[in-house]
Amino acid sequence: MSDYPLLYSFRRCPYAMRSRMALKKAGIICELREVVLRDKPSEMLELSPKGTVPVLKLADGKVLEESLDIMHWALNFRDPDRWLEPIDEIGAIINLLDNEFKITLDKYKYYIKYPEFSQQYYRSEGEKFLIYLNEILTKNQGLGLCDLRTTLADIAAFPFVRQFAFVDKTWFDQTPYKMLQGWLNFHLSSPLFKNVMKKYKAWIPGDPLVLFGEEVS
Repeated sequence: MSDYPLLYSFRRCPYAMRSRMALKKAGIICELREVVLRDKPSEMLELSPKGTVPVLKLADGKVLEESLDIMHWALNFRDPDRWLEPIDEIGAIINLLDNEFKITLDKYKYYIKYPEFSQQYYRSEGEKFLIYLNEILTKNQGLGLCDLRTTLADIAAFPFVRQFAFVDKTWFDQTPYKMLQGWLNFHLSSPLFKNVMKKYKAWIPGDPLVLFGEEVS
């Protein structure tokens, strides 16, 4: 067992993405264990029986099972770009994101599982949040959701907006939400995002140690 915090992650999970971005920005090196969600390792389930990623086990044995908890823990350790400011505005956006928008996003992406309404209906419901974000970004010159710069709200929201946009990227690119499109493209092309999206093979017991976050961006 290494002396580093232990991170169970899945590359394409939006929750795991935003956690990795915060850990990377904070310069925290973790032992990384990439997970295949259909075959979750028993070691992860022992730490977090709910079976979702990310899961972070700290050096003192404490286990963080929620992505926002991991982000706050990392940024309270080191927050070089002041992502945690301003707290009040960040909380309001994340509350809408992680509740109403995430539910609609799942129904839009996996609409076959939700036959009560059409995929277009679910997209129109999710679009309300896109309009809201686009309006905020317009006020902030397209630079951030809570300020004229990136904050925790941007990093928390970005992976989910990305997922929504890529359900039908042609449609998204033709929408009038130009500020949101520019914001999304900015984060998609950022060195930070590209770094945390490196591919790793699924971890199995006995594998050599894999470290995440060695190069501070």
